[in-house]
Amino acid sequence: MPIGLIGLAVLLTVALTLAPLVAETQTAGKVYRIGVLEVVPVAPNAANFAAFRQGLRELGYVEGQNLVIEYRSADGRAERFPDLAGELARLKVDVIVTQGTPAALAAKHSTGTIPIVMASSGDPLGTGIVASLAHPGGNVTGLSAFATEIQGKQLDGIVLGLPQTNRRSRAQEPPALDVREHRACGGRRAHVSWAELD
Repeated sequence: MPIGLIGLAVLLTVALTLAPLVAETQTAGKVYRIGVLEVVPVAPNAANFAAFRQGLRELGYVEGQNLVIEYRSADGRAERFPDLAGELARLKVDVIVTQGTPAALAAKHSTGTIPIVMASSGDPLGTGIVASLAHPGGNVTGLSAFATEIQGKQLDGIVLGLPQTNRRSRAQEPPALDVREHRACGGRRAHVSWAELD
């Protein structure tokens, strides 16, 4: 399975984060440790994780030789992220890769020194993960989906396409609170209510 643009961006960010470490300790035969903090277990995420491993192999990082990946899953329960992020920090991994805003927040609160790469985050600025999008500051970098701002605009597009209806529903994972707030604001503006379907 080819790596999409997001996967490529994450791999490049991880590689750039590890590059100075490689230069310092290349002759020492260091084994690098990447902590992965994810909402789902590795099995349902197998295709993405395989692409991640392949991309790392192509950059010279091979599990069992010079790389260990510490995968931690919250199993769909966001309240588990602080403990899992703390565990990765105690393991002193070289970098933590996170998926989603709750994982990134937990990682940020668990360490101020280990580099954190967000594979995606809905609103890193609004949630306080980064100081600014242009200059994140601290030890956090990565990608943002800007999902919060997009929600209201998506609703505007639906209303323009279907102006006679006043109720919309959408089946998806439960959105983060900030996404729900933007969606509700867009709904009030267009006189439309949202119904979340699980």
